[in-house]
Amino acid sequence: MLSPDDTHDDVRGGRAPWQAAHHIARPPLTEDRRCGVLVVGAGITGALMAQHLRAEGHDVCVIDRERPGLGSTAASTAMLLWEIDKPLATLTEIYGFEHAARVYRQSLAAVSGLKELVATHRLSCSFRPRSSLYLAAGEHGARTLLAEHELRQRAGLPGVFLDYRTLRSAYGFDREAALLSPGAADADPLCLARGLMSEVVAAGAAFFDADAVRYEDGGKTVAVTTSDGATIEADWVVLATGYVMPDFVQSPLHSISSSWAIATPPQPEKNLWRDGVLIWEAATDYLYARTTADHRIIIGGEDDTEMSDPDERNAQTPKKTEALLAKLRALQPTADAVADKAWSGAFGQTLDGLPLIGAIPGRSRMLAAYGYGGNGITFSFLASRLIGATIAGRHKAEYDDYSLERPLPALPED
Repeated sequence: MLSPDDTHDDVRGGRAPWQAAHHIARPPLTEDRRCGVLVVGAGITGALMAQHLRAEGHDVCVIDRERPGLGSTAASTAMLLWEIDKPLATLTEIYGFEHAARVYRQSLAAVSGLKELVATHRLSCSFRPRSSLYLAAGEHGARTLLAEHELRQRAGLPGVFLDYRTLRSAYGFDREAALLSPGAADADPLCLARGLMSEVVAAGAAFFDADAVRYEDGGKTVAVTTSDGATIEADWVVLATGYVMPDFVQSPLHSISSSWAIATPPQPEKNLWRDGVLIWEAATDYLYARTTADHRIIIGGEDDTEMSDPDERNAQTPKKTEALLAKLRALQPTADAVADKAWSGAFGQTLDGLPLIGAIPGRSRMLAAYGYGGNGITFSFLASRLIGATIAGRHKAEYDDYSLERPLPALPED
């Protein structure tokens, strides 16, 4: 597990192709302050949270102890999927169809909300609406995908089932079947986070270089002491600290593993697959791939659920790079399978594939915004809306779907 003392270097290794646009002034906090909402963390989750809460009229202050966005945000492949790590069929086995379908529909709406947000604020972040292609893999063949498709149709979710012949003809992939679904997107995650933070500061929010070391919940306010000795008193505190969680935020649902990704050099367009669909597999440890606006191919996976030590993870990068290049050659033989960039990162996951959003047990004025799994940015947008509603007194029962205290799920056998 990562500790509160871990830094960006413990969360991410190597170099991704994202550009660190938008320099944002972040002065040190030299005196005590008072605010309505304090957001701790200025990666993509904190940026989405701060932007929404400021737009809702709250007096927002944001702090981050490191350069914003250069932790898990910079390690993201930014495949903005609404499809969740756990298939709808699996989530239905765990929680029942109505519960599972509600979560999927909320995820779909979150990606749609992200698209609207980027368009409204004209954020320059290489944001592109995409479709996703969910490929049959291993034991999860055509029959499994067809059953998933039928369940999605029942839930009112978009998409079509592609049999082998149709998939091969349309995309050239040699897989038994696939689900093609509209409503996804991709982006440059670092530009998105920095662009949002620039909007937040321009809208009047305060942003400081500060490290929160102590939280004292007084019932009506929270006093947050920084490492420099200053104190911020806030009506609410929202933790958006990514995979580095304070000691008092605990959930048996959550664990940290490691993942790897590579990016090729820019490719001729003929080397890429049709429509730049977002590719992922119907497998527990799935492969995922996307293209970029400058025609790179990003491919990731090779996850190790037992590894969280950054030195061990970084040592494995050359071996994992070769494995990913081999998988790229098998997936897209026309591609120039060369790793121009290679990186690794901590990867948070939960037993049910859902994020941890909402009240922190024993801390009445503190809320958590942790969007884990392959839907990190999607769930971060969802967290901003759910927490915004909670602060405004509009909490709904379905928000408890993501509670830190939800019961451990009874997982079906693979």
